[in-house]
Amino acid sequence: METGSEQASRIPDSTVRFIEDVRTRVGTVVVGQDVVVERILIALFTGGHLLLQGVPGLAKTLLVSAISKSIDLGFSRIQFTVDLLPSDILGSEILDQQKNEFRTHKGPIFTNLLLADEINRAAPKVQSALLEAMQERKVTIGNQTYALPAPFLVIATQNPVEQAGTFELPEAQLDRFMLCHRLEYPSPDEEKEVLRRNAM
Repeated sequence: METGSEQASRIPDSTVRFIEDVRTRVGTVVVGQDVVVERILIALFTGGHLLLQGVPGLAKTLLVSAISKSIDLGFSRIQFTVDLLPSDILGSEILDQQKNEFRTHKGPIFTNLLLADEINRAAPKVQSALLEAMQERKVTIGNQTYALPAPFLVIATQNPVEQAGTFELPEAQLDRFMLCHRLEYPSPDEEKEVLRRNAM
């Protein structure tokens, strides 16, 4: 049986350099959160999805946006709310009155990195639509089925503290996420670094 170091030695040097390069670039924008960056890259390389748990204000959007820019991938963010509809995520057919025909309008899910912010605030039918697309990696709009871009990674967030007005994800839907990570507040040293950067 191989040890961790033996397995790591099989990773090509170019991949190791790429990972270090992404970490460095993200580190110029976001202070700390090295473990989250690592987990996002693991999910991206393995075709999985990631669930982040944490209170608002921990730079989740900034972090995911920085990663997408550092590896030149498309990025979309959806703020989940109780009045969100499946078509707001997936897309819909819209009547073109000039041509008197329907045209397809693709939703924000057609991207590489999708940040599903506060997924537990949306109604179960909306959660289900997203989670089905995550598994199938395709979306049906009208009578037409469209493949989602590759790579396709959903990073969903939920606030574990605030439960009012939320719809808890069932265990079967939680299984769609390969990894789950709880975000913590920055350390005192990291907070000082944030202040130092913002004061410049």
